Amino acid sequence: MTKVICIHNLDYYFGDGKLRKQVLFNINLEIDAGEIIILTGPSGSGKTTLLTLVGGLRSAQSGSLQVLKRELCGANAEQLVQARRCNGYIFQAHNLHGSLTALQNVKMGLELHKYISQQQMQTRSVKMLEQVGLGNHFDYYPAQLSGGQKQRVAIARALVSHPQIVLADEPTASLDSQSGRDVVNLMQKLAKEQSCTILMVTHDHRILDIADRIVRMQDGKLVQEGTVTKNYLI
Repeated sequence: MTKVICIHNLDYYFGDGKLRKQVLFNINLEIDAGEIIILTGPSGSGKTTLLTLVGGLRSAQSGSLQVLKRELCGANAEQLVQARRCNGYIFQAHNLHGSLTALQNVKMGLELHKYISQQQMQTRSVKMLEQVGLGNHFDYYPAQLSGGQKQRVAIARALVSHPQIVLADEPTASLDSQSGRDVVNLMQKLAKEQSCTILMVTHDHRILDIADRIVRMQDGKLVQEGTVTKNYLI
């Protein structure tokens, strides 16, 4: 299998000088193309920090972090931008722009891709919203949508560029049980159709069964890794 994420001996620190604090310790993790990996563990264990490093939202400082064969440890701002173009992001609070319609929010997922024409952006965004079941909500603003619908727009925005990697940070945290299940089922379906890898941070034990592997973190360290069979971690 092709490795899309290779992390070796990764450490990470916040702050400088006397305020410098280590938050990730000797992380080693490899993820294959097409895998769905759930990263779980208590609050403050380093899950979101690791996710943002993989996503190129901050530069790794020590060790090795290769994403799609790009080394991100010590990467400069331009290199991080290039890395982010290969990723789709789904955040806990959906992060939709309140002044934009659902269609306009999805089109933002293509703005970094200069080779795509405005007409192609429109066509792909319309199709993506239809795929997430919001074909009748193109002109709705976020304030007019339910929590589940907002997350569907966020999923459409993340997947419209056909990214090789989807990064999701607590995508079901603000949703009820049924909406949460619908959202992760949709993510799983569309990601498999597009052959992309999913790395998801969650505390939601109701959705662990969608994972190919579950990786547990505690106190900035990976403490457990396993496959999922019949909804149980083994």
